[in-house]
Amino acid sequence: MIGTGILKGMAVTARNFVGSYFDKERLITVQYPEERSPLPENYRNFPFLIYDGNDQHAGLRCVACKICEKECPPQCIYIVKSDDKKPDYMGKPQFYPKIFDIDISVCMSCQICVEVCPFEAIKMDKDFELSKRERFQQLLQDKEQLSKPNEYYHKIHPIEAAAVDKNLADAAAAAEAKKKAAAEAAKAAAAKAAAAKTTPAPPAAGSSE
Repeated sequence: MIGTGILKGMAVTARNFVGSYFDKERLITVQYPEERSPLPENYRNFPFLIYDGNDQHAGLRCVACKICEKECPPQCIYIVKSDDKKPDYMGKPQFYPKIFDIDISVCMSCQICVEVCPFEAIKMDKDFELSKRERFQQLLQDKEQLSKPNEYYHKIHPIEAAAVDKNLADAAAAAEAKKKAAAEAAKAAAAKAAAAKTTPAPPAAGSSE
């Protein structure tokens, strides 16, 4: 029958129109900013840096490897590596970013920087209320503005953050076990060498006592 598709489409439109007045999940108006729609777990906006503990400098996970800077399609990340080192979460001395800037007016929220980071140091934020009166310097965020604690990461991405923490804890435990095994092997080798040193050599064949 001609026009059946139009009638079906009008029925769907009418059902949605009437339902929007009674079903709260289908209401099209949110009284922002008093009311806010909850953001999904995988929502992403702009990157931020994670630090562990209470010290923003000492706990920063970033080691200034510059992989994110090289892989960033719009080239909105600028990093300058430090001259000295600080211990990372496993106690290994690592460089850190002396300067870490992101121009969020250029960033396209592609998340490539997050995907390529081997240290779980950069993640995507959910903060979207970033409008400024001046579009150049005020949209250029530095290391202090980008750095946020791991607790904040757990707050906005609880499932992902728990998985990341587990991976980091497993890596730290594996490194500690490897270090302990190496220390025990070195201790056993030293004891074996000391025992060989104190054991008298057997007398030579044909020698008189």
